[in-house]
Amino acid sequence: MLRVDYDRWGQRPDELRALAVSSSHERTRERFLALYEMSSGTSATGVAARIGRHPQSVMQWVHAYNSSGPSAVVYRRTGGRPPFAWRSRPHSAA
Repeated sequence: MLRVDYDRWGQRPDELRALAVSSSHERTRERFLALYEMSSGTSATGVAARIGRHPQSVMQWVHAYNSSGPSAVVYRRTGGRPPFAWRSRPHSAA
């Protein structure tokens, strides 16, 4: 069974939940909350079904956390178009 190895990084399950609540990006919050739920006994498949993700995605988050620590599950934008943002248009002088 896949387990979250939070002891390796000097953390406790409640710290994973705190990271989920305080993270600035939605995807980071989702990942830490999934790790928290798994540390409470829920399976990766159960967490994935609840949040609407593929089980393999959740398992990858656990493997990344177990091998590289909390920073490995923090969301980083890797490319593509920047998110859409409303920009003010210059007003014409007409």
